[in-house]
Amino acid sequence: MTTFKRDFKFDKDIMKTVSKNVRKYRKLAGLTQEQLAVDIEMSYDYLRRFESQLGREGLSLMRLYKISVVLGISMDKFFKKDE
Repeated sequence: MTTFKRDFKFDKDIMKTVSKNVRKYRKLAGLTQEQLAVDIEMSYDYLRRFESQLGREGLSLMRLYKISVVLGISMDKFFKKDE
């Protein structure tokens, strides 16, 4: 069996981008961290840390999906860098 390493450039700051975008779209929707946390069945403190620590806390795919549903946006918007 042949194995080889392909060369990909992965964004090391992707969680920072996601975190900033969660905050941006939450604010555009006029929701507080507490309101969003209740809607997605997550603790307010965890959501606060996710946003304020720029993603170092991490976030599951299911939570991100729930946030996108509550905010009414597609998930791909969380991964776009500000221009």
